[in-house]
Amino acid sequence: MKTMRLVDLAKTIRSKNAGTDRITFDIIFRDPANYEMVKKSGVLNRQFVAELYGIPESRIADFVEFDPGYAIKFTINRLKPSGSFGEGDVFGCQQYPPLLDVEIPVED
Repeated sequence: MKTMRLVDLAKTIRSKNAGTDRITFDIIFRDPANYEMVKKSGVLNRQFVAELYGIPESRIADFVEFDPGYAIKFTINRLKPSGSFGEGDVFGCQQYPPLLDVEIPVED
């Protein structure tokens, strides 16, 4: 089956703070066709995200498919508060790269 990378299907893939104890991820699509294709593929789900980031599924606070905005969003609970000693990404904006190369099956 043919696949495409998520970065080639989405308009925006980003991560950012969602308060001091969480990082939120947004995957936003320009058009409904790509959004629906990714959504229907079932590739992006709580279990996949947990495996991709090497975390227990219990750290995923939210996972939402937001149809009006053509967006898939999820939020991860941080292990340490933003800005605390030993925490490596104060703004949470460097956490999205593993999503870029996710392969999504596409119709021929």
